Amino acid sequence: MKKVFLAIVLFSSFTSIAQENNYNDAGPNKGKFFAYWGWNRAHYSKSDITFKGDDYNFELSDVAANDKPKPFGIYYFKPDEVTIPQTNFRIGYFFKENYNIAIGVDHMKYVMKNDQTVKIDGTINIGSEFDGVYYNPDIVLTEDFLKFEHTDGLNYVNVEISRYDNLDNWLKFKVKNIDINLTEGVGVGVLYPKTNTTLLGKERYDEFHVSGYGLSAHAGLNITFFKHFFIQSNLKVGYINMGDIRTTASKSDSASQHFTFLENMYVFGARFGL
Repeated sequence: MKKVFLAIVLFSSFTSIAQENNYNDAGPNKGKFFAYWGWNRAHYSKSDITFKGDDYNFELSDVAANDKPKPFGIYYFKPDEVTIPQTNFRIGYFFKENYNIAIGVDHMKYVMKNDQTVKIDGTINIGSEFDGVYYNPDIVLTEDFLKFEHTDGLNYVNVEISRYDNLDNWLKFKVKNIDINLTEGVGVGVLYPKTNTTLLGKERYDEFHVSGYGLSAHAGLNITFFKHFFIQSNLKVGYINMGDIRTTASKSDSASQHFTFLENMYVFGARFGL
């Protein structure tokens, strides 16, 4: 993760070169709006997850999780099924020639790996086979014990400020009606997941809930066609801290975790003036 962050910093240093020769077929950026839509893959660090309730309080250490990509299909484009894949949506505005501000949602998915072996520390006293006092023994995370997913999804609702530079001259690539641009920036936002959790046989809670906050940095390559349309690929690294995750129908039950993530996104969009 540190190497990826360093790569983004080095990538952004090229903007000082790019801005010296700003060749741009699309014309000025300032005052224009843009919007994009696309898809992502995500990778997560291991995390410690704490579960609390009236009759239990325990922590699982170094829990691994994956994203949940879907095979390409018609639901990638159907309005009533767009949250089935992992998606990205953003709308923004160029308040200066080389800077924009945007708000959007990174709809990622987070699925704890079941049947992995982790350490457990704490107490459980709910009248089940899992009752006991634990001092860091190994436990296998079977579905009878725990199913833990942010699958509709790990929704990072965030605001980003980004820099945007034309690279045509620096790359010695001048083709009419095609612009190559570099973008990089930082973001901050809240986590609004819909968590699907089955914990110790309790009734699950499956509603959207503000659970914490996130910080991120990104760098990407944008190719604009015919002044208004573009495709873009972004690499984003970030930190997520969720201190209030709803896990069951009871408000006294909750979970907390924090972890880092690496996200690759591929989007298409348009920019326009009003």
